[in-house]
Amino acid sequence: MRVAVVDIGSNSTRLLIADVDEGGTLAEIDRRSIVTRLGEGVDATGELGEQPRQRVLAALDEFARAIEDHGAEVRAAVLTSAVRDSANGAAFTATVRDRYGLDGRTLSGDEEARLTYRGATAAREPARPEHLLVIDIGGGSTELVVGAGGEVDFHVSTQNGVVRHSERHIHSDPPTPAELAALAADVRPSLAEAVPSLHRDRVTAAVAVAGTATSCAAIDLALEPHEAARVEGHRLGLASLSAMLERLAAMTTPQRRHVRGLHPDRAPTIVAGVIILLETLRAFGLGAVETSERDILWGVALDAASREN
Repeated sequence: MRVAVVDIGSNSTRLLIADVDEGGTLAEIDRRSIVTRLGEGVDATGELGEQPRQRVLAALDEFARAIEDHGAEVRAAVLTSAVRDSANGAAFTATVRDRYGLDGRTLSGDEEARLTYRGATAAREPARPEHLLVIDIGGGSTELVVGAGGEVDFHVSTQNGVVRHSERHIHSDPPTPAELAALAADVRPSLAEAVPSLHRDRVTAAVAVAGTATSCAAIDLALEPHEAARVEGHRLGLASLSAMLERLAAMTTPQRRHVRGLHPDRAPTIVAGVIILLETLRAFGLGAVETSERDILWGVALDAASREN
């Protein structure tokens, strides 16, 4: 069964087209990501802005052509943090559903956690003895999901996002040490409050998905765009992430646009993303994290295919 999934997040709008067989094996056909920053200004105004909405619709125009060209039988769209948090989110979801013929829905925090965990663990050995933390850093929120043996034990959505926290704290280019410290100080207590020590202490390994994590892996490996698949399973330690933060925070946004491995559109928010990832690892007492492109897109594709069958 050919499935198309669109993920409309706070920072990027993404597409996955894949074939899913009856046994739940997924083979990617097409994958695209466009930084649309739908969450721009939501933290301050409580509403999705006109320009961000138009950027998303332009991306969906492109994706609609790809979906038709590949003949997807099942077509789903999920909308997450920025839409949940905005007063006009429901109206925007209806526009997406009606204009593009997508089975569009705004995910609850519970659904987002389940689908993110399903995607991140889809290709992992089910008998692997670990209590796994899945970290999904987005534009408006960071989802933390803890589980074992393919089952979710705990999840929480924290209001730590790369767009949200860049807007709150970074006003200089490059950012000042005081701005960086304030951003980290904002993230740190929210993690301690959101995740009980019982769950933090039992975690033995972590997988980070979505754009911040895969960008960090691509920077660490100095990848060219056509080498993106190499981020799968790449391990990032605290020392390498700290050195990366120091390097990126010393640059202006235009300078970051030329960093090998970093998509130019992520240059304005990557510093906040690295800080959030570092603070999350420290909160769980972890020295390293694996990166993966198997995220909520995979989870939704597998879920949609199983419901159709």
